[in-house]
Amino acid sequence: MNKQQLTLQDYKDAAKLLNVDYKMILAIAKKEDKRGSGFNDDGTPIILFERHKFFQKTDGKYYAENPDICNPKPGGYGKYSEQHPKLDRAVKLNRKAALESASWGRFQIMGENWKDLSYKDIQQFVNAMYESELKHLEAFVRFIKFKKIDVYMRAKNFQKIAELYNGKNYKINRYDTELEQIYNNL
Repeated sequence: MNKQQLTLQDYKDAAKLLNVDYKMILAIAKKEDKRGSGFNDDGTPIILFERHKFFQKTDGKYYAENPDICNPKPGGYGKYSEQHPKLDRAVKLNRKAALESASWGRFQIMGENWKDLSYKDIQQFVNAMYESELKHLEAFVRFIKFKKIDVYMRAKNFQKIAELYNGKNYKINRYDTELEQIYNNL
């Protein structure tokens, strides 16, 4: 398994594809990945299991017996070490919904985006997330292009970047202001 970390040149190459400042991509990577790697020590990709997404995708079917992995309320993430066991439990209940309900890799791209990012299925997306950080960056570039976030990256519109990248509730966690601060400190 290739766990090689991204190089500065990888970020610059991606920036050329998007016609943005490479520091903007670095800032998003730092905001999304506090650990400095897209992989856990055991070689699995960093994930965050989103219990509210699993709830939505399964119509709450597993809520009563599994509120820690199927819940209408966001949050309840727990430690990084708890994420893959939560995913594994959810996979046993509904594989596709579970894989789509996790954010994956260095840039924390939600599995539910697989089709919009031109993967043939969720499994191809997940396989790419297990392969390398370069594949994480490739998914990121696809996501930025699909959501047209590059326009706001060029304009340094951190609020719009945060909204499109992190969701409408981005202000709760100060995503925009933290992203701008990270960018300005690079």
